[in-house]
Amino acid sequence: MSEKYKVRDQDRPYFITFSVEAWVDIFTRQQYKDIILHSLRFCQREKGLVLYAWCLMTNHIHLIVGSRGEEKIEDIIRDFKKYTSVHICRAIAGNPSESRKLWMLSIFAQAPSVSRKHQKYKFWPLLVFFTNKTVAV
Repeated sequence: MSEKYKVRDQDRPYFITFSVEAWVDIFTRQQYKDIILHSLRFCQREKGLVLYAWCLMTNHIHLIVGSRGEEKIEDIIRDFKKYTSVHICRAIAGNPSESRKLWMLSIFAQAPSVSRKHQKYKFWPLLVFFTNKTVAV
């Protein structure tokens, strides 16, 4: 992660946003939205995520987050992105009624070829925006 996008003060809230690879409209289906919601709740309960506000759009998510100090904000977000990417891709692959399955999985499968971290699918691109300058909570 570049210096520009590092959390410098764990005691302050941060605005974070990230999009789905190629801006695919994945969150038009409740099944995939539920994975996001489940993961956010888990991170709140088990990892100390403080969620001030959030907005889930069809192809990206906005969060205003903090931490209760148990884990660093960037570690919580890393784990959130990893969990949701794996489980959403599995849900797509296992959904017999998903009309866009092959198209979406092919987009997510092309992205790892340029990344050493991702082996099969890349759901969230690397770009994440952090800021604490515009947040008033």
